[in-house]
Amino acid sequence: MDNKNNPWKKDFPILDQKVNDEDLIYLDNAATTQKPQTVINDITDFYTHDNANVHRGVHTLAERSTEQFEQAREKIQHFINAEHSDEIIYTKGTTDSLNIIARSYGEENIEEGDEIVISYLEHHSNLVPWQQLAIKKHATLKYIELDNDGFVDLDDAKKKITDKTKIVSIAHVSNVLGVINPVKEIAKLAHQHGAVMVVDGAQSVPHMPVDVQNLDCDFLAFSGHKMLGPTGIGVLYGKEELLNQMSPVDFGGEMINFVHLYETDWNDLPWKFEAGTPNVGGAIVLGNAVDYLNEIGMDKIFDYEKKLVDYVLPKLLDIDGLTVYGPHDPKKHTSVISFNLDNLHPHDLATGLDMEGVAVRAGHHCAQPLMKYLGVSATARASFYFYNTFDDADTLVKAIIATKEFFKNGTI
Repeated sequence: MDNKNNPWKKDFPILDQKVNDEDLIYLDNAATTQKPQTVINDITDFYTHDNANVHRGVHTLAERSTEQFEQAREKIQHFINAEHSDEIIYTKGTTDSLNIIARSYGEENIEEGDEIVISYLEHHSNLVPWQQLAIKKHATLKYIELDNDGFVDLDDAKKKITDKTKIVSIAHVSNVLGVINPVKEIAKLAHQHGAVMVVDGAQSVPHMPVDVQNLDCDFLAFSGHKMLGPTGIGVLYGKEELLNQMSPVDFGGEMINFVHLYETDWNDLPWKFEAGTPNVGGAIVLGNAVDYLNEIGMDKIFDYEKKLVDYVLPKLLDIDGLTVYGPHDPKKHTSVISFNLDNLHPHDLATGLDMEGVAVRAGHHCAQPLMKYLGVSATARASFYFYNTFDDADTLVKAIIATKEFFKNGTI
């Protein structure tokens, strides 16, 4: 199998370069994705031709930028199948979105003795806001156990989610273990007990079809830079009924209807939560990134990445001394693969791979409680996207073996 089987890699100019005299193999897509030339061009085009603040002017540039800004909102609405475009709130990213939920819905609905339920595999962005909310409100933070493959355990979820539970917040896809969690089933459990369901979609929305109405989640958070868009732009989806009940957390321009001397009327959705000058270019370009993804098709992207995992995971498992975390069955594993090599620190392994031109992540991946749960301090992580090739997968395997031999021979 070779690069000819992948028609998309050529669209990404950053991948056409050498690192340490080797062809770049970029496998850090769970951290951020690269941008196709069309998206790069769109950034330049906006600032060259249309740059203006939105909603605040009647001149031509303001009207053009506003139209594109709101068109992008509608693109994102349809991308995740939200019922209304005003359920799409522009934010800085997943972290910002989750914090808004905690600071608004959480502050207004959590009381002493209430429960907030998350799992051991959560990214810090989906842990610390709930931890701090629980501390502030004297609520109880509970963790759902993981099963042997690393999935959130549904049986334990049934025990942990009770009538005292007010918020359940779970990652759709783990950024470490590469599992797709049963968030639809967990949402049903949460609703049976009167709780709301929050989904961290940072690692799912870019890689697979996500339908918020089918999942019946109350909130969904995701980031633009993990799905070909710019950094600094993200999305908070919330059911209209809940968002209307919530108070804004940032105050200033745009989010007001009328300011009196001693009180203020809030603007309608979605602008109530979008204080100040937004990332206009970022939002518009994220909408164009959605166009690019739609042109390929999210089902096609998901299927292609599954083929990559089917191909590379058995090869990784065959490397003597390599421990792979999460499911060993490729059918249960997404394109995020974390591993350690015996007697070698993950940072040393990642440095060795970089010398071979292979970019992977090493560390705790903003998931320190999960690292403790796994009994390790850190892991290396290779994360694939649809522009990666089977040759890339082969190069990863060869580079791990070469790095292993280098450190082995160096100690003799």
